[in-house]
Amino acid sequence: MKAKELSIIILKNVANKYLIAFAVFVVWVMFFDENNLKKHRQNLSDLAQLEAQVDFYKHKIEADKRKLYELQTNDENLEKFAREQFLMKKANEDIFLIVEEN
Repeated sequence: MKAKELSIIILKNVANKYLIAFAVFVVWVMFFDENNLKKHRQNLSDLAQLEAQVDFYKHKIEADKRKLYELQTNDENLEKFAREQFLMKKANEDIFLIVEEN
């Protein structure tokens, strides 16, 4: 009986040591490590923001491609674009700029 009780006590102490070491490791990783939970949440937030920017720029690129195609294929659109963006005018025209204030 004595040997059996002794082996149970040793097993409990060894298991307890490993449990304590594991708990210390988990606390270290969660709070003190370079890649702790706070940093992980920040990285996830940054990733979501960057993915939103990627979507925004993909849509912007598609819109610009469509606009460029229209400008290259239709002279009326090209003239309209030049007049609006660069304030170009014909020799006998006057330009009036209307600025909206909020």
